[in-house]
Amino acid sequence: MAPRPTGPTPAPDEAPSRAAASNGASSRASAAPPRPAFDHTSTHTEDLMAFLTASPTPYHAVAEAGRRLTEAGFVRVDARDAWQDGPGGRYLVRGGTLIAWYVPGGAPAHAPYRIVGAHTDSPNLRVKPRPDTGAAGWRQIAVEIYGGVPLNTWLDRDLGLAGRLTLRDGTPRLVRIDQPLLRVPQLAIHLDRDTNEGLRLDRQHHIRPLWGLGPATDGDLRRKVAAAAGLDAADVAAWDLMLHDLQPPALLGDGEQFLVGSRLDNLVSTHAGLTALLHAAADRSATDRSAPQPVQVLAAFDHEETGSTSATGASSPLLESVLRRAVRTRGGSDEDWERARAGAYCVSADMSHAVHPNYPERHDPDHLPLPNGGPAVKLNVNQRYATDSESHTVFTTACERAGVPWQSFVTNNSSSCGTSIGPLVAAQLGITTVDVGVPGLSMHSARELCGADDPHHLAAALAAFLTTH
Repeated sequence: MAPRPTGPTPAPDEAPSRAAASNGASSRASAAPPRPAFDHTSTHTEDLMAFLTASPTPYHAVAEAGRRLTEAGFVRVDARDAWQDGPGGRYLVRGGTLIAWYVPGGAPAHAPYRIVGAHTDSPNLRVKPRPDTGAAGWRQIAVEIYGGVPLNTWLDRDLGLAGRLTLRDGTPRLVRIDQPLLRVPQLAIHLDRDTNEGLRLDRQHHIRPLWGLGPATDGDLRRKVAAAAGLDAADVAAWDLMLHDLQPPALLGDGEQFLVGSRLDNLVSTHAGLTALLHAAADRSATDRSAPQPVQVLAAFDHEETGSTSATGASSPLLESVLRRAVRTRGGSDEDWERARAGAYCVSADMSHAVHPNYPERHDPDHLPLPNGGPAVKLNVNQRYATDSESHTVFTTACERAGVPWQSFVTNNSSSCGTSIGPLVAAQLGITTVDVGVPGLSMHSARELCGADDPHHLAAALAAFLTTH
């Protein structure tokens, strides 16, 4: 295999333009968006690295996804506006959540849905509302721990700051500081000789990042982020700010077999779903027009890492509302909605675990996924994953159509099993769902690892699934 590109910047003829995403609610969308270039593994992985770099927060991830959708002819709609019918692509953004869908020409109101579900959030450190604090002559920032964070992985890293500001008139504004602004310093081993026998971190006192010397002054951070966004501090009413590691994604290992970076869980899946949607929407010639055309959907939710119980999480009514309205805007009835839902399938795509070479005993001995072996189908009989034999067959058949290998993941019976948005979508909407994911190591760490080939494997399988009848 030829060496892969080592940088995150696409080649000039493949680089997307930086045109701003439309905020309009126009109801007519292009029915023939340009086909995205993801046919080669190295190109896809390079594009993923660019997506990761552009997406330090869920808000930036959906902004980047929206930009790409707009460039491909999709139209952004507002839930407060009336939606009109017609074929083509549309997308809705709410906070850190994006739902995009493509209606093929001639699709009836009862056309079944093919849904790829993912999430945009990752465990990290988030800024408290009164952040300016300090101790012993140091200025520090008060942070709260979001999701299941392995705290030691955030020590001694150069950290930036990014997120969403809400202005006093209610307008949101993205902000991003990509410079070494913050650091959570570890205690020197000379002062903690037992640190290698078991590091213990107090979640309140040991995780406060430093960013200067002198007395803590109320309003310092507000002024810093406001200036970075080109605002006056008085304009900022509130924020959703989080820290991010400044080290860029990279290819690693002999022959560059691995991808390492932050937020692989779960922007690998969000990017794969987005790429698959754009590809499938553009590649209409491969669809069997003798059967009803499925409506293709990407649902990338926020707040999965904290349970999905929010206005923009998978437990919210947001996805059902969008799917129902997409039926009604095409003249459909309640009966059409029930038919569309009954014929629907969902792939819940979220990172999975590869077997860890230093801890193989933590894994099921008969299910040992490896990087670059294709996406893993995740199964749990207690419904922590939504996969059953029907949905398993739907996804693996799509893998076969795409020429993609696949693996199986089952948790060791002695360990607790994680979960995903899959069971939530299945239970709320009654849609047959399969849970899958790219196998990786160091899940939830500040910097994670997966196979460099597997993101492309997943995207190709999802593109095949989206056109499955």
